[in-house]
Amino acid sequence: MGPIWFGPAGTADSFAAMGYKKTTQMPEYLEKMGLNAFEYQCGRGVRVNPATAASLKRDFAEKNLRMSLHAPYYISLSSTEEEKRQGSIRYILESAAAARLLGADRVVVHTGSCAKLSRAEALELAKGTLKAALAALEEAGLSDITLCPETMGKLNQLGTLEEVLELCAMDERLLPCIDWGHLNARTLGGMSRPEDFAGAFRLMDQKLGRERLRVFHAHFSRIQYTEKGGEKKHLTFADQQYGPWFEPLAEEILRYGCTPVIICESAGTQSEDAAAMRDIYRAAAKGRKE
Repeated sequence: MGPIWFGPAGTADSFAAMGYKKTTQMPEYLEKMGLNAFEYQCGRGVRVNPATAASLKRDFAEKNLRMSLHAPYYISLSSTEEEKRQGSIRYILESAAAARLLGADRVVVHTGSCAKLSRAEALELAKGTLKAALAALEEAGLSDITLCPETMGKLNQLGTLEEVLELCAMDERLLPCIDWGHLNARTLGGMSRPEDFAGAFRLMDQKLGRERLRVFHAHFSRIQYTEKGGEKKHLTFADQQYGPWFEPLAEEILRYGCTPVIICESAGTQSEDAAAMRDIYRAAAKGRKE
């Protein structure tokens, strides 16, 4: 079994607290934190300095660190407006081009909302947009960049586990980004028991096959939610009221022999909480051997 990749989404508070100032120092910081992954944030637009990208690409490769990229939040694969869907394809292309510059191999993409559509109608629109995006990536010579549709946390958003797996089942080049905090929020705490995680893994195995299940992309954080809307805000591992907890996920990762990329999206403590997940995973792996 290969390595598991743990790291933060964007820059944690401790980056500046430890005296780091430039993005190019991220590889050194990650090494100091004992982490091996990083998700570059383009949520508010794709802006990547070519010199910074070249430096990060070189240093990440040298230190055997792994990078993914989060595409703009305003992408909507399921928009009823043709113009917005075409815009989303353009943003995905821009994100993939930035990923290539940075040496990132995965781009995480939001699926969009259901608005006034039925979930089935929204899913069909999203499928069409995603197919068009894959064709555009191929034409641009960027088909080696893997798109990862993400499970979403708000109830009115497209992006249940089943919907994301149906999107990914369209093409082997797609991998799911399973955001376990989002799933817990949108099911109002339904991702809290070991059997909840076991069920999710069985479904992934059934819909995508063992090969893709083993290398899934993941986000993990504790998320406050409300009964009316689902996801409300990201928390830290210090919060004990809202889940999910990482221990049952670590057990399923070991059971299936997975080597996923696990990105922590805690509010400010994403590096420390990523390190906590790494330690939980190592303890579980050690326990299995004994």
